[in-house]
Amino acid sequence: MMCRTDEARGPDREPGADATDVVFTSLLEDSAEELYEQAPCGYVSTMMDGTIAKINATLLEWLGLERGQVVGRMRFTDLLTVGGKLYHETHFAPMLQMNGEISGVALDIKSAGGQRMPVLVTSRVKTSDTGEPMLIRTTVFDARDRRSYEKELLRGRKAAEEARLQAEADRERLQEALAVLQQNLLPATLPAVPGLEAGSYYHTASPDLLGGDFYDLFPLDGERWAFFLGDVCGKGPQAAAVTSLTRYTLRAAAMHDPEPVNVLTTLNTVLHERYTSGDTRYCTAIFGTLHPLEGEVEVRLASGGHPSALIQRADGSADYLPTPGGMLIGVLPKAEFATARTRLLAGDTLLLYTDGLTEARTGPERELYGEDALRAFTAGRRPAGPQALIDALSKLIAGFGDGLDDDTALLALGVPTPVPTPASEDLR
Repeated sequence: MMCRTDEARGPDREPGADATDVVFTSLLEDSAEELYEQAPCGYVSTMMDGTIAKINATLLEWLGLERGQVVGRMRFTDLLTVGGKLYHETHFAPMLQMNGEISGVALDIKSAGGQRMPVLVTSRVKTSDTGEPMLIRTTVFDARDRRSYEKELLRGRKAAEEARLQAEADRERLQEALAVLQQNLLPATLPAVPGLEAGSYYHTASPDLLGGDFYDLFPLDGERWAFFLGDVCGKGPQAAAVTSLTRYTLRAAAMHDPEPVNVLTTLNTVLHERYTSGDTRYCTAIFGTLHPLEGEVEVRLASGGHPSALIQRADGSADYLPTPGGMLIGVLPKAEFATARTRLLAGDTLLLYTDGLTEARTGPERELYGEDALRAFTAGRRPAGPQALIDALSKLIAGFGDGLDDDTALLALGVPTPVPTPASEDLR
């Protein structure tokens, strides 16, 4: 019998190889199952009617439920809050049925004790070989960190409302409060980015009204950074609330998935869902990522209805980085965004701005300043880095006087020119 086994094994297989393969395969299966069960995110598979067929231990722990209470007994919507169920029925499920997948949707699930837990949900329909839908696989990401951002937003809204009421009694004190709020909607200072220089400027057209322009620069990980600049429609406390929500959403979405188009898609979903009851609110924005490399920075960005970024090159030329076709953010449930890529070399500067600058009225005929004039102005200046360009533009804006009737935000990012090392002198 021993001889027959060795012969069947073949001349190239060592004794005991079959047993090793079986053990190795078993380890792989155990490892895959363990990864599924103990993953840092929740997994759930449902039948097409929503009945839960499989769920991992992570999601069960969040819910405070046992597997036997869930599998075959509950539907996915049973895990959601009342508002989550309504949104699932009216938006989530129809979009999933239409597109076959949907990602990054903010919902709230409820535990057995009744506590709410904010999550981001991604679902995909699995089909058979014939294209028939079989089941729905859903990934649930813990989004409890955004709760602090929501509290911050509520505090901002409360402060804005208090400022508005105070204006009826004391206009001077209102202006002071509005000035403080405006500062709180923008970063106090821009962070220092290795291998990069940054500069910013904000011009308030009216001290009586909060503006809707915004910008930010923040780290994503040990290598990449994110930036954005945009403009919310309208003015006053309502615009300030939308601005605060927009800044929080862009930051939170970038931490989850920094792909520029996906970040703007998440913002579009949030704004469209939040302001669909007659008080439509929308914005334009550019969101991008920076990857500093040796002597240069790789830039990837997406634009939703915003003016194209302008690049001042080290050789003195200036031109726009075209992003045509990007749609306004928050108007439609699904929007398309334009993308662009570039590399900033030593001495190059990327300029983002809001349309308050290009729509300023100039000259006796009160003509629009325009993008051509901005490009010519930039090309006519010696490249000296982001802050020098910001300083020149701030003086230009001041010269517009009452021709500038809209807030204007500027954000410039560039790669510094290496300082030449002086040659050593002969000390003989």
